[in-house]
Amino acid sequence: MQVKKLILIVILISAGYLLASFYFNDPYKHRQVKGLAKAEANFTLPIFPHISQVARPKEHFNFPITLGEIGPVNSLYSGPKQYPFYCMTIDSHIGQPLVDNQQGLGVPVYQDINNPKNIVGYSKDCLIKTHLNFYYLTDQDKLTKLSIAQFTQLHSLKNAKQPLTLFRAEQGSINRFIYTIAMRVTPTELGSRTASSLWNKKLIYQFNGGSGIGFRQGRQKATKTITRRLPEMQQGYAVISSSGNRTSYTYNMLLAEDTARRVKLNFTKLFGHPFYTVGIGGSGGGLAQYLIGQNSTGILDGLIPQYSYPDMLSQTIYTLDCDLLNNYFTFRSKDNSRWQQFDQRQLLEGMNTLQDFPQKIAFLQPMAQLMAGMVPSFPQGNSECINGYFGLSSFIHNPKQGFLRSFFSKQVINQTNWNYWEDMAWLFDRDQHGLVHSTWDNSGVQYGLKALKHKQISLAEFVHINKNIGSWKAQHQMKAENILIPFGRKLPLWLSLWGSDNITEQQEGKLAPRRNASLKAINAAYRGGQVFTGKLDLPIIDMRHYLEKELDMHHMSASFSARLRLQQANGHSNNQVIWVADPAYNPSEHAFAMMDLWLMKRRDQPKLSAVESKPKQLQDTCFDEHGKAIAQGEGVWHGTWLLAHKAKADISGQGTCAKTYAIFSNSRIQAEGPWQGSIFKCHTISLTQAIEQGMYDDIDLTERLADLQSIFADGVCDYNQGDAGRPIDI
Repeated sequence: MQVKKLILIVILISAGYLLASFYFNDPYKHRQVKGLAKAEANFTLPIFPHISQVARPKEHFNFPITLGEIGPVNSLYSGPKQYPFYCMTIDSHIGQPLVDNQQGLGVPVYQDINNPKNIVGYSKDCLIKTHLNFYYLTDQDKLTKLSIAQFTQLHSLKNAKQPLTLFRAEQGSINRFIYTIAMRVTPTELGSRTASSLWNKKLIYQFNGGSGIGFRQGRQKATKTITRRLPEMQQGYAVISSSGNRTSYTYNMLLAEDTARRVKLNFTKLFGHPFYTVGIGGSGGGLAQYLIGQNSTGILDGLIPQYSYPDMLSQTIYTLDCDLLNNYFTFRSKDNSRWQQFDQRQLLEGMNTLQDFPQKIAFLQPMAQLMAGMVPSFPQGNSECINGYFGLSSFIHNPKQGFLRSFFSKQVINQTNWNYWEDMAWLFDRDQHGLVHSTWDNSGVQYGLKALKHKQISLAEFVHINKNIGSWKAQHQMKAENILIPFGRKLPLWLSLWGSDNITEQQEGKLAPRRNASLKAINAAYRGGQVFTGKLDLPIIDMRHYLEKELDMHHMSASFSARLRLQQANGHSNNQVIWVADPAYNPSEHAFAMMDLWLMKRRDQPKLSAVESKPKQLQDTCFDEHGKAIAQGEGVWHGTWLLAHKAKADISGQGTCAKTYAIFSNSRIQAEGPWQGSIFKCHTISLTQAIEQGMYDDIDLTERLADLQSIFADGVCDYNQGDAGRPIDI
């Protein structure tokens, strides 16, 4: 034991030295937010009976924004501003934000950012003046910024054999976020804000993903906006975007909608109404399209969600199970070696697992086990729960965690609750500790029930996992993870692995307590449009690469969760097409071409529904690495995800695409929850009633019945009754 302590001391001293080196060279430290501003009151849209049925207020800002001026600071209808708010105009290559106070609120603004000594003021709202920049595409397809003066001097470029490909990008701030309007232009249009001879009258709204908890303005680089959609812009499309529509920076979907509406309004006031506006974006940028399309009109006409989930809230249901399971496998199941075989973990996790797939953070397991007084061991495999979701439980759920970068001073950090739920403050109430309620719940969940019924785990194992897995502690009881970052954010020394300090434990041999969510918060989540219910009649091409073999977090089942909700809400899902491709082939250009046919037909015949205007050649499809269709048409995705609708659908056999690209489940499906995945709090029935209803098939529970009755004293989930928190009129 003395040797173990000595090793640990050496590790901590070395890590501390490296941490100090990193801290004093932190590029963000001199731009920290050191003063916390207070948000003034601002109109928040009512949500009853559902936010989609509430009229949006009339715009009061005089769009378009005048060049050299700033856009609106307060949102139109999404409530008070969130503080603290870290400015990222420098990170976006557009200089320092404008000074808006001398009281030390927000980030410091320097006389010379390259010599950060003389502070001229502070910026709490990160505003910038609306401005234009022009770019040209080099022979090496590199986008290069060009001033008008420089252009007039570049005669050799003017006289090149190939005409220059030129672009204009307007940038400014709307709702404190950085917006971009990009369009291809001709040489004679350089210097003009509104010339648009090359515009094809079609508009793309670029959404972007990532996991965010708010409190940041976000990056928005004009060059990246243009290059991301370069093929479409060369065809004549205009592109608009905002850092407020990247979920790395906010998951407040009402604010995202409010921002997107105003960015589009600024565009239409300059150029007139487009034939249509199509959204595109991956991950969080995909779910934002689903929710904005469901909740509002006038912003999007068609959706191309990539690698999408139906919404963020229902993703947290199983995401926050991941570290509970990892904690169980690593620390609490030490007498059961089967869980060190990663293919066995899938029985409980549902998402893909792979034996002998290396973990980037494998070294953390033996270090954490050593600190826990256990015999250290290296993991022999990997899982999506680890590879895809490592660290997200703390980042999303723990109000004490915050950022690994030095965006904020210690004083500001101590005054702020750092989690995703703060982005829901406009919608959810706060508890007695001032913390925003969450919708996550695992009371009554029988982890591994499906594996028990299939006799893949023993009754003793089923009892042990459900007695020991526990839950996340109440938010006010949580503490920051013990993390050192001597090697940077991508390789943190996570000493409190899997959030182990924040997970409930057995007390006196009794059940490790589970968590009950706020029914009021769940109810508000539905009414406030933060849950995708499927009530959506817009064209959708749901598109993704097959990434299950990489254990990527963007799993296949999410597309089919959205499909099931469309079916439940509308009786069909014919306005949604699902495309899955080998990672070597990008079907984006094909998707734009098909969406163009779809939307132009709707424009020409506006009385047609999304289904009636759908091109006949547009079908569910899976593609190989060369872009060739492996299979397409009705039934190609038939499989286990449809079993809940067996009476309504012909699913005789597995479809070709489902065979080619396997669809995995998640922890709540493995607990016999539905594939549609939006049951936040289940209705419960007694264990006796569950047995009488045949919930356990032919499994004899007699031997461990007393244990199970103790574990599930408040009942077990009966998923057939739906969500206990969902309003009956939604």
